[in-house]
Amino acid sequence: MKPEPNFERVRTALLGGQPDRVPLAELKIDAQVKDAFMGRPIRSVRDEVEFWYAAGYDFVRMRPRYDFQHVAATSRCGNYSVYGDGTDQRRWAAEHKGVITNLRELESFPLPTIDEIDFSNIEEASRCLPDGMKLISGCAGIFEAAWMLMGFETFCLATVEQPELVSTLFQRLGELHLQIIRAVADFECVGALWYTDDIAYTEGLMCSPDVFRKHLFPWVKRMGDIAREKRMPFLYHSDGRLWEVIPDLIECGVTALHPIEPKAMDIREVKSRYGSRLCLIGNIDLSYTLTRGTPEEVEHEVRQRIRDIAPGGGYCVGSSNSVTNYVKIENYRAMLDATRRYGSYPLQV
Repeated sequence: MKPEPNFERVRTALLGGQPDRVPLAELKIDAQVKDAFMGRPIRSVRDEVEFWYAAGYDFVRMRPRYDFQHVAATSRCGNYSVYGDGTDQRRWAAEHKGVITNLRELESFPLPTIDEIDFSNIEEASRCLPDGMKLISGCAGIFEAAWMLMGFETFCLATVEQPELVSTLFQRLGELHLQIIRAVADFECVGALWYTDDIAYTEGLMCSPDVFRKHLFPWVKRMGDIAREKRMPFLYHSDGRLWEVIPDLIECGVTALHPIEPKAMDIREVKSRYGSRLCLIGNIDLSYTLTRGTPEEVEHEVRQRIRDIAPGGGYCVGSSNSVTNYVKIENYRAMLDATRRYGSYPLQV
């Protein structure tokens, strides 16, 4: 079936409305999955656009190129993939001590300026987007960057022992990321903003909510203000159990929440409590269904989510984090196919 992308479809859902059918949405899809789906390497910006189009999305998710928070990370090779020989190189952030542990080290750390952020991929994508598609763009997380640069243990201790260091680092990171959001929002090809910042794990928040309310959410609200000025949906990604701060995110202007991790929050409860104010994205289980289940089990779960969460709109089907390279290609295809099969309004599931 020939794809017929329509960004208004996903825009309507992201703003809580009911489009003609339930859209697909992903934050990230690993390269090996894209290669297997297309039957060829996906490496260039044009390749990337062609993949998202062929897979049936109404948008291409693409952010500017920059990466500075992983300087304290270590790389490890392991059996993380179901493609090729199964091995893959992954980076792991510093748990204890990072590269910034005091104000002197912060002053000497080469944080990039907005002029050093590479927007060339956004510019190139704008020239090859098929009719009906737009980009969803944004930036990575301020909180993630802060603790990765400091090391998580050092960061947590510094919230008590070095509050000036924490405050200064958030200020500088916040200013940079706000500039990135403002810049991508000015591209005509960008139709929505997606801010990604993991602040929770399965059992709860990674820090006291007061830390986020003081240092992080004021920046998220300013990003939300930009989205509102541009009449764009504003998506927020964080894994984990977010109950304590969902009202804060709504107050910041967030219109859509991703990925509603199944082992952390019941998506039916999230829908019941916040479905009138938030579009919900994802929730197709990555811990079993997409990775260890069968295509038939994937189809059943997608159909179940559409039946329970999609009535009235405000839902996009997707994985409960991202489509990793330990998701079998037949299971990924099953998720796409089931969404098209069961997702047309009026729903008949």
